[in-house]
Amino acid sequence: MSRKVLITGGTGLIGTRLAEMLIDSGYEVALLSREPAKSSHFRSFRWDPSGGGIDPLAVPYADYIVNLAGSSVSDGKWTDERKKEIMTSRLGGLALLRRELAKPGHHVRAVISASAIGVYGDAGDALVTEETPPGVPTDDFLADVAHQWELAAEPIATELGIRLVIPRIGVVLSTEGGALPQMARPVKLGAGAALGSGKQYMSWIHLDDICRLFIAMLEDEHWRGTYNAVAPNPVTNADFTKVLAEVLHRPLLLPKVPAFGLKLALGEMSDIVLASQRVSAAKVLARGFRFEFPELSGALESFYEKE
Repeated sequence: MSRKVLITGGTGLIGTRLAEMLIDSGYEVALLSREPAKSSHFRSFRWDPSGGGIDPLAVPYADYIVNLAGSSVSDGKWTDERKKEIMTSRLGGLALLRRELAKPGHHVRAVISASAIGVYGDAGDALVTEETPPGVPTDDFLADVAHQWELAAEPIATELGIRLVIPRIGVVLSTEGGALPQMARPVKLGAGAALGSGKQYMSWIHLDDICRLFIAMLEDEHWRGTYNAVAPNPVTNADFTKVLAEVLHRPLLLPKVPAFGLKLALGEMSDIVLASQRVSAAKVLARGFRFEFPELSGALESFYEKE
């Protein structure tokens, strides 16, 4: 049985590691990319989510599609233009995939389409599950983006009858990118501090665990619908900073970084670090998935032990 996976957004943090782990697990991998790299050791198909163009051979190649495409929410301040790009990069890609999947002549068995725990908005210290309604309509941009992203994916299941899994991804921990290097930098310099009140919850997941989870979702057709892709032990920002300092063997000297200072520096983007999301992993655990890194200290040690 052929096991070909087409990844959109395959050059990002998750896509890069996922492609490696899929190859190691015996899959074939191809990437959908706006600028297919000549040097990549993966087959590449060209697409243009904003212009609506896609290589007609791309979708017929695949047994499975993993959709990670979307402009990063943490690159640069959220100007109106930037916000538009963050939204349209997600919706445009899904519209294209939906259009191609509606055509005959492909054999796609399942689509995993990424979302984010931002969909819950700022939920304080309430434990949120997949049943918790999205935090919209509000003036919460991240909640709106994730909600629209999920709505754009749904017709793949409801209209086309293809198995669809929507992982709501938490803060992905890796030293290759994402939030962790930014958070570790001041701590390494001995200037680490909790952000804002420090009481806000962070729901995180180790990069290898999110990739293992995606592979489980591909392989077992019982996975359908939305799942929180987070480790089972969310922590407050203050605890995260404390554990990070311990793992890095650095003191925590400073008081908290005030929320108003972050708002000044980052604008609306400060929502990424100031919003509180305490997200349940119970549904994923009930499916039988086992985390390699269920605890924050073990996850952080896996990156920094050698230092």
